[in-house]
Amino acid sequence: MGATSISKVEALLNPKSVAILGARENPMDWTARIFANYQRFEFDGPVWPVNPRFDEIWGVPCYSGLSDLPEVPDKLVVMRAAASVCGILREAAEMGTRSATVYAAGYSELGTEEGKALEDELRTVIQETGLAVCGPNCLGSMSARGKSLCLPDDRIRELVRGPVAMVGQSGTTTPGIGRTLIDRGIDVSYIVTSGNEVGLTTADYINYFVDDAEVKLIFCLIEAVRRPRDFLEACRRARDAGKPVIALKMGVSEGGRAAALAHTGSMAGAIEAFDAVAGDAGVIRVESGDAAVDLIELLVNAGIPETNDVGVLVYSGGVRGLALDAADRHGVPLPDFAPETAAKFQEILGDDLHVTNPLDAAGFMNQKLDAVLEMVTAIQNDPNIGTILFQEDLPPNEGINDANKRRTKRVLDTMTAFQKQFLDDGGKPIGLIAPASADLTPFSRDARKKFSSIPVLSEPGRAFRALKTAFSYRERVKSLANESTSEAGNPSNVIAQVLAESSESPMFPLSEPKSKELISSYGVSVPQEGFAATPEEASKLAEEIGYPVVVKGVAAALTHKSDAGAVKLNLENAAAVEVACAEIDTSVSAYNSDIVLDGWLVAQSVPKGLELVIGIQRDPEMGPVVMFGLGGVWLELINDVAFCGPGFGRSRAERMINETRAGRLLDGYRGDGPFDREAVIEALVAVGQMAADNVDYIESLDINPFVALSPGEGAFALDALAVIGAG
Repeated sequence: MGATSISKVEALLNPKSVAILGARENPMDWTARIFANYQRFEFDGPVWPVNPRFDEIWGVPCYSGLSDLPEVPDKLVVMRAAASVCGILREAAEMGTRSATVYAAGYSELGTEEGKALEDELRTVIQETGLAVCGPNCLGSMSARGKSLCLPDDRIRELVRGPVAMVGQSGTTTPGIGRTLIDRGIDVSYIVTSGNEVGLTTADYINYFVDDAEVKLIFCLIEAVRRPRDFLEACRRARDAGKPVIALKMGVSEGGRAAALAHTGSMAGAIEAFDAVAGDAGVIRVESGDAAVDLIELLVNAGIPETNDVGVLVYSGGVRGLALDAADRHGVPLPDFAPETAAKFQEILGDDLHVTNPLDAAGFMNQKLDAVLEMVTAIQNDPNIGTILFQEDLPPNEGINDANKRRTKRVLDTMTAFQKQFLDDGGKPIGLIAPASADLTPFSRDARKKFSSIPVLSEPGRAFRALKTAFSYRERVKSLANESTSEAGNPSNVIAQVLAESSESPMFPLSEPKSKELISSYGVSVPQEGFAATPEEASKLAEEIGYPVVVKGVAAALTHKSDAGAVKLNLENAAAVEVACAEIDTSVSAYNSDIVLDGWLVAQSVPKGLELVIGIQRDPEMGPVVMFGLGGVWLELINDVAFCGPGFGRSRAERMINETRAGRLLDGYRGDGPFDREAVIEALVAVGQMAADNVDYIESLDINPFVALSPGEGAFALDALAVIGAG
């Protein structure tokens, strides 16, 4: 990331002049709608249509080509076929044009060789010319500051600079969510549909948004992450600047990953890897557009609450029940009101009131405003409560009769009083909930500007989901501030030696002895063991190690030793060892005649302990991800694992352990254990460092089982399989 990237986004979003290539007369054509948007929002510079078929179009002169324009266009809107784009960009760059938006599809998203070749050519042109290019396969962008709307979207009613910036690889979904935010009275400064991101990527846009003081929150719709390291660095910049990055990520399911591949031409990675690595970079992943809108509503208007405890004030038993269920479902605490708060409620509403949280104060909305303010003041002063949810429907209009008008006035006066009395002075957040979600009307949207610090959080399920997400983000950022990380060091000498000696490509497995040599070089403990080329050497090794021993077949291609019958346990004498070697040889040959054993591994038998798994997996988007969980048969049975990016310290290793059932078992459960947690932490940190040092070489590492013994007795890698590549 650097100034060049940010200046390119600036040129794209805030141009001085625009040329629309491929202009069409049809008012429904994208070019006509984009031209109309520039006119509608009074773009400051000239906008020139370009098409050799017309002398005039849309009531203005039309030009045959770029060289015929009155001056050099600062930005191109390229509505031309994919095959013609590269020539257009080269011509424009030579003239001095700074940016272009390429709408054409037909690139790598098709999955064809022709499409990939076109995309490669486009990438080369962008690199050679230095043009700032959005797309291809996109729908354009919006900049409120630049009064520039090159989206063919006439449903965006206003361009007002605000706290939200958006970038998404989907050209339809991203503006759709943007319109919803605008309809809810949340001003959006930028909307970028980035498409295949052959030029500028999500990382570039995030970096630009971080530097815009008016932007407080960044939304991303991500089908597949381009330039992952830049993306993560940009997200960390946003996190450190106090600007949450909310991501709606495709690829949660197998079908979603396939759709992302078909749409953008990238391979979407595993969502667990994204959550682990991007989450630590400050990304908040949401699962739907509604969830994104609700969270943005909360964070923009109320910020991140300082504590998790919520107090709920309603006037409906039904909403109270929904709130109880939603709070329980999302794990949001509803503590008892403090005694003085309860006493105040009883004073206002009657001594016979049974005070609970949520409080169903049926009829209290008919009280005078002063009484309502007294109740909310009591909760504001309650030490048990950090956030207040208040049941209220915003009026859709000023009223159709006198009674309705009085109710409308009472509601708006109440909200305005909340704003002035509590929120303007930094009081506890107050959010509105209702029995069901409802769209704002022009009346309610304008009215709520008087109480802009009060989020309208819809029905209780959506409200508590947004709150829980905000709470989790706050705690994660706080924990990250206290967690140490390590810098990447030099790649492993073991890997360098293997790569130098091997002609295999692009990746290949290491034998168990070599895999264990790799992990032990980082401090991961392995049993006392040795390699034997003959059965006689194996029995001699067994005598040196001491019985009982384990014997395993050794071959790099032997990745599933148990399936091949290549493991013999609890061997008590030399004769048994030699017999085991012969049986393993026969079993492996029957399993796969192409596998020829290099020899046998003879290892000490490790006492029974807690079987765990530690691993590394290269995710196609996020890169190396460290995995931890229950190992042995438990791994396949319950898949109880946690993930983290490379290079973490002790506290993050502890958090990984505690995110799994293994953490509970390590401390002892129903007579088993406790086990050596300290040794497990040390091994996890070591593997995390290994992942950081060898980011370009380790494709996967599987240490399973990794057995933790009693406290003080250590933990040992009983088996290991590393797959490496040549970078």
